[in-house]
Amino acid sequence: MVRPAHRRPGQSRKAQYSLFVAYVIAVTGAVAGLLLAILSVVDPVGFAQLRVASQEIAAPIARGSRSIIGSISGIDDTVGAYVSAGTQNRRLRKELADTRRELVATSSLQEENRQLKALLKLQETDKTALANGYLLTSTSTSSKRIALLSIGRNLGVAAGQPVRGADGLIGRVLGAGPSVSQVLLLTDVDNIVPVRRARDGLPALASGRGNGDLDVRTLNIANNPFKPGDILVTSGTGGLYPPNIPVAIVVRRQDDGALARPLADPGKVDAVSVLRPYTPDNIEAQGLPGPATPSATPPVPTGAP
Repeated sequence: MVRPAHRRPGQSRKAQYSLFVAYVIAVTGAVAGLLLAILSVVDPVGFAQLRVASQEIAAPIARGSRSIIGSISGIDDTVGAYVSAGTQNRRLRKELADTRRELVATSSLQEENRQLKALLKLQETDKTALANGYLLTSTSTSSKRIALLSIGRNLGVAAGQPVRGADGLIGRVLGAGPSVSQVLLLTDVDNIVPVRRARDGLPALASGRGNGDLDVRTLNIANNPFKPGDILVTSGTGGLYPPNIPVAIVVRRQDDGALARPLADPGKVDAVSVLRPYTPDNIEAQGLPGPATPSATPPVPTGAP
């Protein structure tokens, strides 16, 4: 038989006890409240002492509840601080990345401006400059070191013309198209440049190693006077490259010469100038100095490598 959904309290002994206890508690509370009210009027001093005693009894409970509430609040603050720190950290990382990009862009512009100013200053004193352009790309892993120049036959660029940057020699034009050209870099194994030591005019030959460095050998094999820090410039011997263009700096002495590093790194150079090939006729006509070594061999015809 199904039990009825709602049973009266009188039909359940448990419900009767619960109702009785509730009545007793209510009546006891009302009586206690009435007695306290009467006590507060009849004996205020005693009522005050009773209140203090009740507060002393309730104090440990209040302290415990306050500690629990404080711990819960601390956990909430910790979680909030963690979330806020994560958001702030992401924002700071983004700002740092933006600042780094701006710094790189600014440094690149400053370097480009420096090179352009240096080339402009060179043009004011060096009349061999034919045209100015930019190195668009350059090979860095292949043994064949070739760069792409942003100008071509439209500005008079032709094969065999020297190319220099603000810091030194870059190479020579390998082939010219209508609007772009190929430059055989100084570090290519097929590029050999007559050089001299800047401080005393010691003649030597610099050849590319295909890895970004240069081998430097003196004309006298028995004599190897190179030292780290020696600056090498073009000598003008053999024609093609005008004299006194910075080429490289010696970094290490070797058994048969020296290892040198180009002063103008094609991977970092942007603006370059294409020069007229060096011959005694076109240099002397413009009043420019010739080779620094009196014992230099006679120049070969224009355009010879």
